Amino acid sequence: MRVSLASLQTLQKSNVVEIKFMRRNFKPGSPPTRRMLCTGDLSLLNSPQGRVALNFRPAYNKPAYNPTPKNLIVTWDIFMQDYRMINMDACEMITVVPNANFWKFFNEKLALMSAAQKVIFMNT
Repeated sequence: MRVSLASLQTLQKSNVVEIKFMRRNFKPGSPPTRRMLCTGDLSLLNSPQGRVALNFRPAYNKPAYNPTPKNLIVTWDIFMQDYRMINMDACEMITVVPNANFWKFFNEKLALMSAAQKVIFMNT
């Protein structure tokens, strides 16, 4: 389901969201889309588990430009364990994982994935 910038910003404040979007910078040999598990929920990210398992670290500086007019969202990419910009021109929401269920989901699914499986997930 297609999702807007405002909707995704609201959703990721209290959930982990699985999305698929068009890459801003195409990479040779990679598909034109990227799949991601992301969140902007600081209570989840700043928790002891978030700091350790998701390798979260707070941002100390804002981007040098305002991403909103460029139709971009800054979010925490759970697999890449870093901040990422999401191109909202063609972004689809696949699933929403409520934070109350996230650590169970993480322990049963994500923690068991190999690096190769994570790359396949991101490129599917």
